[in-house]
Amino acid sequence: MEIGIVGLPNVGKSTIFNALTSGNAAASNYPFTTIEPNVGVVAVPDKRLARLTTLFHPKKTTPALVRFVDIAGLVKGASSGEGLGNKFLSHIREVDAIMMMVRLFSDPDVVHTMGNVDPRRDVEVIETELALADLASLEKQYDKVFGKAKSGDKVARETLIVLDKLKECLSAGKPARSLGMDPKLIKDFSLLTAKPVLFVGNTDEKADPARVAELEKIAAERGAQCATLCSKLEAEIAQLPEDDRKVFMDEMGLEITGLQRVAVSAYKLLGLQSFFTAGEDEVRAWTVQAGWKAPQGAGVIHTDFEKGFIKADIYSFVEIDKHEKESVLREKGLIRAEGREYVMKDGDVCFFKFNN
Repeated sequence: MEIGIVGLPNVGKSTIFNALTSGNAAASNYPFTTIEPNVGVVAVPDKRLARLTTLFHPKKTTPALVRFVDIAGLVKGASSGEGLGNKFLSHIREVDAIMMMVRLFSDPDVVHTMGNVDPRRDVEVIETELALADLASLEKQYDKVFGKAKSGDKVARETLIVLDKLKECLSAGKPARSLGMDPKLIKDFSLLTAKPVLFVGNTDEKADPARVAELEKIAAERGAQCATLCSKLEAEIAQLPEDDRKVFMDEMGLEITGLQRVAVSAYKLLGLQSFFTAGEDEVRAWTVQAGWKAPQGAGVIHTDFEKGFIKADIYSFVEIDKHEKESVLREKGLIRAEGREYVMKDGDVCFFKFNN
């Protein structure tokens, strides 16, 4: 899963991305790791993973990860070619969701390109550019579909109905996601405003409650997730050695970093959940979409596991947390053999069996 970091210039995107890709953090810890120049990764904090590690004493522990893609700053007029224009917009089309960074901090040394701190105005500028880009894209697709529909193509006629609804929605200044359409119906249109959005407010070290409340209201109006962090603080945390980082966070009263809070929010945003594999070699969290069945879960580990799926031995984290040993779970009949129709549950601990 990839989240595209989007925002106006000077909202703190660069500072956040520098924290995401901090070399110091990558050397010894999972919260921040660099994959490639414009992609950073944040571990999804999960106390269950730590508990499984104490029970199995593995050589390695691997958390679930969220990938964040740094997308160049958007400016007013991007949909008509201002700034990086189409290049910027094409990068957003490739991600699963959008993390919209909104400036909530005041700093006379960092010029606000729109003049002053106003989260609602900034959000509306970004949404307008994305909606205009979607409208332009739909116009091109509309002409092609209209011709086929006119010649009697049944599928094209049905598609035209969907396109008309989307155009009406976007022309009214509303994102495509607000229609609540089946994602399968609009997937092929690659609409920017159909993607789920996570609003992230970049605050001062002492966040202004009124500005945070305003952003939360904006997110609630759009049915979106919302989180806040302080990019300066995140950058400081990321640059510290692991031991010093823990001491610093304890002094600040932080259990997890702001970036990790954002990762948790992103997980919820996309309807994701974790299952685990556990043994002497590795304890690992794996990410699946809620509602996926056992073979799909196996396929996350390796495509061969899904193709040759036979069954899965599964027990819940709650049971191993309580009884502490797999041998006890077997004695009590708490390890279940599940087949192809089993729907994966958050916190399942799995051992998949498959044909080579």
